[in-house]
Amino acid sequence: MPRIVPNLWFDTESKEAAEFYVSVFPSSEVKEISYYNEAGPGEAGTVLTVNFSLDGQDFTAINGGPQFPFSEAVSMMIACADQAEVDYYWAKLTEGGGEEGQCGWLKDRYGLSWQVTPPGMEKALADPDPERAKRVMQAMLGMKKLDIGALEAAADGVDPEPA
Repeated sequence: MPRIVPNLWFDTESKEAAEFYVSVFPSSEVKEISYYNEAGPGEAGTVLTVNFSLDGQDFTAINGGPQFPFSEAVSMMIACADQAEVDYYWAKLTEGGGEEGQCGWLKDRYGLSWQVTPPGMEKALADPDPERAKRVMQAMLGMKKLDIGALEAAADGVDPEPA
């Protein structure tokens, strides 16, 4: 089966964005950079594409111009192992101009949407006890960065300990 490689369209910041993402995720690297030549359509010598890997997942970033900005219709989901990872990725991806969103969603400084999710989130939202699932959903809807302790407390129907 062929590999599926997400291709991210940037105006002019594909190299900067790839270097930023590589700095955030472990075991990541910029693999190859290609440049526009005299045939265009970009200015000869400027970055055309950047191939990079984030912890084994390949991506391509292209400098294609301003006509196609990112939207929330597509996001990258990070399945975190624990609250420390949620906190780390949330802080790193919102720094330098990122925007916090609702329910564990954020936009980084380049406008790319990310979902930073704690372990067991899907299971908690699909709990066979509809009241537990409802309480988790209600708690999540009131959060920006997701808090595992508060979500677990909501599932159990208890008030979380004050932070």
